[in-house]
Amino acid sequence: MRYLPFKASFVAIISVISYIMKRLVVIISFISFIMGCAQDDYLAKRQQMVETQLTSRDINDAATLRAMRTVPRHLFVPEHARPLAYNDYALSIGHGQTISQPYIVAYMTQMLNLKPTDIVLEIGTGSGYQAAVLAKIVDSVYTIEIVKELTLSAKDLLSKLGYVNVNVKHGDGYHGWPSRAPFDAIMVTAGADSIPQPLIDQLKVGGRMIIPVSSDDGGSRLVLVKKRKNNLVTRELLRVRFVPFTREKEKN
Repeated sequence: MRYLPFKASFVAIISVISYIMKRLVVIISFISFIMGCAQDDYLAKRQQMVETQLTSRDINDAATLRAMRTVPRHLFVPEHARPLAYNDYALSIGHGQTISQPYIVAYMTQMLNLKPTDIVLEIGTGSGYQAAVLAKIVDSVYTIEIVKELTLSAKDLLSKLGYVNVNVKHGDGYHGWPSRAPFDAIMVTAGADSIPQPLIDQLKVGGRMIIPVSSDDGGSRLVLVKKRKNNLVTRELLRVRFVPFTREKEKN
């Protein structure tokens, strides 16, 4: 009989633990439900973005549309801005940089006429969103960011999301990535005064580049560049607004 108090206490402890575990299961299930609803909401917003901002305009490339439907744009913006991630405008990502408007991301991607075997250089990683979109279409993406904090955060996020074909480097994008050249396509996501010669040199013959370049009227236009054996063919596209192409000496 002297063991009864111990047994009773043990049973009571087991009962309490069982109760707590049941409550935890309920809480975890509720949290999972809420998170699932949030993800479903973002998925719905992403599909709506594609339908109302892209296909209703002039984005019709199947690979580009598939990538825009797939990449979780809301994860590439600051947490407080996630409800706005799929709206039709650019958003700040800190450090004086932005994530481009969804339409511009899709337009620039489409205009490069990318193939699954392409190796692409991106200048201006930012949060990593454009690189993620490119990575869904091409073989490999090499992307350079001059802001070290953004380089580290983009590299970490892209790795966590499984983008194994994206290579991120901190540096001055003006010089490109010579050790990985030549590239089938180059995308520049910052406004330049002119087309950097090192990027032209690192573009394959037959390759394409898209870059915002300052125009005579004080604004910027997207310029599509096609490299031929003996010359470049350039074509002016949309008027755009981009953050300036920052050089290492300007940053310091």
